[in-house]
Order: sequence, then structure tokens, then C-alpha cells
Amino acid sequence: MIIRFAGFGGQGIVLSSYILGQSAVFDGKKAIQNQSYGSESRGGECRGDVIISDDDIYELEPSDNDVLVAMTQPAYDKFIPMLKPGGTLILDQDLVVTDSKLDPKGITKHGISATDIAFKKFGRKIIANMLILGFMNTLLGLVGAEMLEKAIIQNVPKGTEKLNLDAMREGIKLAGQK
Repeated sequence: MIIRFAGFGGQGIVLSSYILGQSAVFDGKKAIQNQSYGSESRGGECRGDVIISDDDIYELEPSDNDVLVAMTQPAYDKFIPMLKPGGTLILDQDLVVTDSKLDPKGITKHGISATDIAFKKFGRKIIANMLILGFMNTLLGLVGAEMLEKAIIQNVPKGTEKLNLDAMREGIKLAGQK
């Protein structure tokens, strides 16, 4: 499974991809993660790719993706052509407007108001990425939730573990309502 997280620097794109990759390893799978971001980290284009497999992984730079997580309009516009037909698009529905003419055939779309919920429920927009991680993982069944929690605890700034876990669990709850 090839997952691309995309948005602006400062949204936790790279952190999300790293956490998902580490969660997969904790879950007994093989995973690699790589990232790309502009010279201006906050506000610049940013992406993080994760490949998760039960088998050895030989591809380091995926050319197409099974899943695209788009947290900004420019991210959707740039990376939607690289989503495989029949793939899954997960988007921050308040920040991204899809265009059926751009979408590959047969994709499944899942929207969540991640940034809005993060701000209104938790007072911090920056944890929208954790909402999306919980949401996506629940919908796609990529790794065990306890492995995702373990990776979050190990990788978020000290003192923010509970906040990030609460946001991830809110994403799980919202996915369960779909």
C-alpha cells in the first residue's frame, strides 16, 4: 500500500507519514517513508510518502499512490493525477474542493473537517493531522490502533501526547460514523 500525505509545511505532513510508517513496523509489517518539502518549511509545499507491505519493498520513490491524503487545495491539484484508478482520496473537506474531471476513475473519496474539528474541539489546528491519521487508519485498516498510539507517543513533542492521542481517537470515532 502506497500512501501520500500532502499539504503545507506546518500541518504535520511529514510527521504523519513517519508515524504511520513506524506504526506499520510495530505491527510487524515492512515500511519505508520519505518526504519532500520546500526550502521554507512552514507554509511551503510538503509531502510524505509511506509504503507498507508484508513483503520486501524495492521501490523508494513511488510513481503512483493507492491513497492520497490531501490537506490543501494545491496538494490535491498537484497529486491527484498520481492516485491510482480505484484508489482512495482522503481530504480535509473544508480546505479541498475536488474536481471530478481530475479524479482518476473509480476512486473512493472520504472527507473530514479535520482542521475545523481540531480547532473547535481541541483549540489547536496543528493536530488536524492526528485526526486524519485516526480517520484514515480506521477506514483502511492499515495498522492496529494500539500501534498507531505507540508511534504517536514516541514522536510528538513531550507534553502533547494526550492531546495528539485524543485527536487521533476523535478521527477513529468519526470514521466509525461513516
